[in-house]
Amino acid sequence: MTNLKKRLFFLLVFIIIGFILLQIPFTNIIGSNQKFSLFDFFAPTIGAFLTSIWGALSVIVVKSVSVLVSGQSFDTVTIIRLFPLALGALYFGARKYKKLVAFIPVICIILFVIHPEGRGAWVFSLYWLIPLIAVFAKKSLIFNSLGTTFTAHSIGGVAFLYALNLPSEVWLALIPIVFLERMLFMAGIAVSYVVMNTLVNWLSIKLTIPSLQKLVRPEYTFSKQLINHL
Repeated sequence: MTNLKKRLFFLLVFIIIGFILLQIPFTNIIGSNQKFSLFDFFAPTIGAFLTSIWGALSVIVVKSVSVLVSGQSFDTVTIIRLFPLALGALYFGARKYKKLVAFIPVICIILFVIHPEGRGAWVFSLYWLIPLIAVFAKKSLIFNSLGTTFTAHSIGGVAFLYALNLPSEVWLALIPIVFLERMLFMAGIAVSYVVMNTLVNWLSIKLTIPSLQKLVRPEYTFSKQLINHL
């Protein structure tokens, strides 16, 4: 099986898993009648298995198919939600170009501050410096997950600001809520990756699939060395 066929196969597997998790709601999105789902935990980790670009592509495919199957319309909120998780997968899976990807939230800070309502709540956008800071803890799963969730948050935040023109007071009131929400997402992303990494590792050994083993990072499976990489 060629590398392209392998990636397409694993892409299909992750799309199926992602579609299932997308059907399990987790909590409401503030300011919208839509919900976060367990897919929001799982999606960014795809970038670590399929490489950043393929991971981002799979997220967009899952979200788009879900909208079509459920009969939803591609309204403003739905379109906005296509991209934050894709960028999160890009950040989580990036290695060589991680610092470059980490500058995306910095651009979001600039876009947020130049908006009239964003300018009045500029302190809110300081959250988006976290992905850039997290880059320097290269081997830490927690910092990578933290950078990932705030990368996704930066894209979504700026998109909601420009699309819905939410007032400064709303953004300021969201600061403590976002902190709790993103800590939860950070934990969810980290746990999802460890679970999936361990499962893929187990399957590769049991089924003797070398190509599957190449996707595994042993230091992030349930093992003694995991503690040293948190």
